[in-house]
Amino acid sequence: MPEGHTLHRLARRHQRIFGGETVRVSSPQGRFADGAAEIDGLVLRTAEAWGKHLVHRYGPARSERIVHVHLGLYGAFTEVPMPMPAPVGQVRMRIEGTDAGVDLRGPTACEIFTPADLEALVSRLGPDPLRRDADPDVAWKAISRSKRPIGSLLMDQKVIAGVGNVYRAEVLFRAGIDPYRRGDRMTRDEFDEVWADLVALMRIGVRRGRIHVIRPEDDHGPGSYARDRPRTYVYRRAGDECRTCGTTVRQADLEGRNLYWCPVCQT
Repeated sequence: MPEGHTLHRLARRHQRIFGGETVRVSSPQGRFADGAAEIDGLVLRTAEAWGKHLVHRYGPARSERIVHVHLGLYGAFTEVPMPMPAPVGQVRMRIEGTDAGVDLRGPTACEIFTPADLEALVSRLGPDPLRRDADPDVAWKAISRSKRPIGSLLMDQKVIAGVGNVYRAEVLFRAGIDPYRRGDRMTRDEFDEVWADLVALMRIGVRRGRIHVIRPEDDHGPGSYARDRPRTYVYRRAGDECRTCGTTVRQADLEGRNLYWCPVCQT
């Protein structure tokens, strides 16, 4: 599933190519046909992200229409040059602008939202490290009162929005924190370090279009865990040597997700 930086990058790209334009919207697949008809011919006013959720606002403002997209495990946007050719495959939503178009395939959700729907969604999410209006105190309060492992809490979208398995594994390694440590045994200084690191690393992800977590002094040794994937400290490196201490990186299941950590560096 894409992590939060991917959705923010998409929002910026959609704002850049469609913002302020009257767009044509259709649903070649048919599953979003009614929603597409509501926004077809309107102006894309803004595109923004909350965690792993993408939101388009179409105008005019007095009769705004909101589209909510959650990519899930299989969803993806594909940018298509103009004039757009006939759609290929199961295209849930097609957006055509003046100079470019995009096709959306395989999302978990692509739906029309009311303002109340959007408010309810945002109220369920924790602060997003990539949003300027994020309040880390909200996340700290949730973590500091919880007996759940910090490795679970960082992946809980109700605690912090947008963090996925890669960022979870890597920020805890960079901070030297055992992922099984209970939230209520974290110090405020440790939380502040993790939050600041998330902000910095996820911003890099938005700028580069890919995750980058290795510090310059550690940017050597074995390559990435798979072709075209980021070089990591522990994520998907179970059984390999830790890049900093040489200990074998471990893997376990934590609340249904693969967890990776170094038992020596993370205490």
